[in-house]
Amino acid sequence: MANEPLSQKEIEDRLRELPGWAFEDDRIVRTYRLGTHFAASALVVHIAGVQDELNHHSDVTLGYDTVRVSVNTHSAGDAVTGADFALAERVEALAPSHGAR
Repeated sequence: MANEPLSQKEIEDRLRELPGWAFEDDRIVRTYRLGTHFAASALVVHIAGVQDELNHHSDVTLGYDTVRVSVNTHSAGDAVTGADFALAERVEALAPSHGAR
């Protein structure tokens, strides 16, 4: 089930499939660098749409030319679950269209 906490090994295995993502403070996280503030802002809006579609929301921090995504599952005791990886995979797939690296 998507909302069951993953073991440390499962998290590590799944992170191998998501270059740039890391496990920090019981969350999976990634910071994207973009070319402009506008591009970073557009990525945030796109992420918000995906989060609403999945009904699973992360913390998103907008900097001048950066976007940091940090996610775990509150309903699973703030653990990392399959739902977090589903969101991360969707963000990872859309980020390059905004020039994110």
